[in-house]
Amino acid sequence: MSPAAPAPISWRSPARWLALGWADLRANPAPGIFHGLIMAAIGAALFSLARDQFWLLAGAFSGFLIVAPILASGLYRVSAGRAEGRTVSLHESLAHWRSGDKRLIGFGLLLGLAGTGWVINSAGLITLLSKVPIRKPADFLQHVVLAPETGLFELWLLLGALLAAPVFASSVTALPALVATRASVQEAVGQSWRAVADHPLPMALWAGVIGLLVGLGMASAMIGLVFIVPLIAHASWHVYRDVLASQ
Repeated sequence: MSPAAPAPISWRSPARWLALGWADLRANPAPGIFHGLIMAAIGAALFSLARDQFWLLAGAFSGFLIVAPILASGLYRVSAGRAEGRTVSLHESLAHWRSGDKRLIGFGLLLGLAGTGWVINSAGLITLLSKVPIRKPADFLQHVVLAPETGLFELWLLLGALLAAPVFASSVTALPALVATRASVQEAVGQSWRAVADHPLPMALWAGVIGLLVGLGMASAMIGLVFIVPLIAHASWHVYRDVLASQ
């Protein structure tokens, strides 16, 4: 069966994007599983190195989660190739990194700076409002998440959402665009913001789906990321195709 053509975007689209991403992964699993294994290994290494240092752990994982889509961007080529009726090898999926595309490198650095900003603001908020120093993950769980006084954890989540929203809006279709075209970073980000503005409900649902899947992957001792990383990457290509067709 040939890959599905782009379709109008609606609140049902996230489920469709996941189904199409899963079909891409099943049709050509080797590149996706390779990328997923690398991401899971990086996540496990970060946790092992910083497991008892909360702010180092938070910083490491914030940077990892924000930059991971850049590292998995070769999987967009796999989905694009399948849409063209050909099979893209692992070697080809990694080719754009050997080309040293400065747009992807620059965009990755910008996303890394965004993650750093989140950690700094998060640390400032917790340090200012917490009654006890937060040094270990157990401290955060006890004195922020499970604290009898309400408000700090909810405020921390709100701050995270406010800082994550522009990062998501800037990157949701920008990364596939940078891989598929010669668009500048500014052009790709502008298109991504227009997609979110034109389809706020489907994009908000998609952001929630990504957050849920990544959370499940991390909660499974990173093992779930082996499949979740390629699933999200392949699905993101179909987000881009549908957005491109709608503009």
